[in-house]
Amino acid sequence: MLALGASTALLAGCSDDTAFGRMGMPEPGSEQGEHVLNLWQGAWLAAWITGIVVWGLIFWVIWRYRRRRADDIPVQTRYNLPLEILYTIAPVLMVIVFFSHTVKTQNAVLDDDLPVDNTIEVVGYQWSWAFNYGLGDRDDAADEDANDDEFAYGDYVWENGSASYIPTLVLPVGETTRFNLHSPDVIHDFGVPGFLMKMDVVPGRVNHYEITPTEVGTYKGKCYELCGVSHSRMLFNVEVVERSEYDAYLEELEAKGQESEAPLLGNDFTRTQAGLEGDAE
Repeated sequence: MLALGASTALLAGCSDDTAFGRMGMPEPGSEQGEHVLNLWQGAWLAAWITGIVVWGLIFWVIWRYRRRRADDIPVQTRYNLPLEILYTIAPVLMVIVFFSHTVKTQNAVLDDDLPVDNTIEVVGYQWSWAFNYGLGDRDDAADEDANDDEFAYGDYVWENGSASYIPTLVLPVGETTRFNLHSPDVIHDFGVPGFLMKMDVVPGRVNHYEITPTEVGTYKGKCYELCGVSHSRMLFNVEVVERSEYDAYLEELEAKGQESEAPLLGNDFTRTQAGLEGDAE
């Protein structure tokens, strides 16, 4: 009854509107993040219930079988078959349940059958990020995972950062954007805490995932993989905007001359350090 009452109270407190209800997770700003948050909350709830049951049994045994007289001799028990079966089967069942929910969440957040509205070729390089935005109609026949010669668009505009400039990734709200992840040097990890999603950026391999932002606003992005001496500088900003603002931003990049017939995937970006510092001013 104690465990049931405590679990009921925990369920009532698991509201997504509070940091306690989210168990320390940020408020999700994407549809995919909602699935991750639900898995996180479920894992914590199961941990709390298990802890309450275990600690409750420990204190009950301490009280129930305490020594009542100085000359008491505890009952000597060599084994308890039902108890041994319980503490063997219960953890196995818990692992199966956790595994099942993890696979369901993974399938939901990495669903390649989602219709994609936009594709951005993301490049993580020592020590910043570049974002290549596709222009025009998307070609769904392009096999973007096979090699770097087939891309979803015929033309791109781009934005990149440097040691003195933190780049900004702009996304349209309510639309699904696919990130194709490239690295010309070492392993990085591309993630936005507010979206509750991240993924390794591996040289020679094009990993990808999709994000559907649900709230207009500003977010922070970073590299989650220790990738060298200036790893801490691999930051970027994220602006989720309405579609009209997104289109205007791409036109602004095009007007600046930051356009190419194919995405720039190396670290020899054409935007100079002087230009970056001038824009920052």
